[in-house]
Amino acid sequence: MAKEGSKGVFDKEYSRRQFLKISGKGLAGVTMTAAMLSLFGCTQNEVDEELVSVTPLPIGLLVANRAKCVGCQRCETNCTLANDGKAMPTISRLRMRENLNVGEEGVTDNYRHGDGIYGVWNFGPTTCKQCKDPKCVAACPVKAISAHPETGTRVIDEEKCVGCGMCKNACPWHMPNVDPDTKKSTKCITCGACVAGCPTGALAIIDWKDIATAM
Repeated sequence: MAKEGSKGVFDKEYSRRQFLKISGKGLAGVTMTAAMLSLFGCTQNEVDEELVSVTPLPIGLLVANRAKCVGCQRCETNCTLANDGKAMPTISRLRMRENLNVGEEGVTDNYRHGDGIYGVWNFGPTTCKQCKDPKCVAACPVKAISAHPETGTRVIDEEKCVGCGMCKNACPWHMPNVDPDTKKSTKCITCGACVAGCPTGALAIIDWKDIATAM
């Protein structure tokens, strides 16, 4: 990425603001430095082909590279094993299975040229966006969702949660889920279990200070 003025290194907050502008979108049109490409684990060609998307999180930048994803859904399994002690992809804090056929955007007139099995065989998960003004927080009737004091990640207080599912309904991506066993809502806490379990390196969480150094 081009540097502005005399800034040789971008600070953490500047980096996060820049990436918030393209949150959840491809990096197409952005020229990456060699250091950034190495840090992201991608090529400029993958960036240009809109195969790399980024989501700013409080702890760093989540990078999803659809060129590396094979749709194995291990990210979902590892998520629930780490957070719930059971393999239950239906309550995973990120979604892969729903995108396998036609991708995250669903069925479109151009689906044969899009992601998924019925398209060009590119795959990628839908993840919590950690929104600046989260609708899930505003919708919770018992104020069970708040920002973690250390990470800033929005987390659910299980003692307060009544499992009504209003957070899921309010979320534009319907990311929270209610566990049928505990009757409590679950959502991403940026623990990194999905990243650690990815066998191809399609997912990565990069610390803001490392991004600032590479830009």
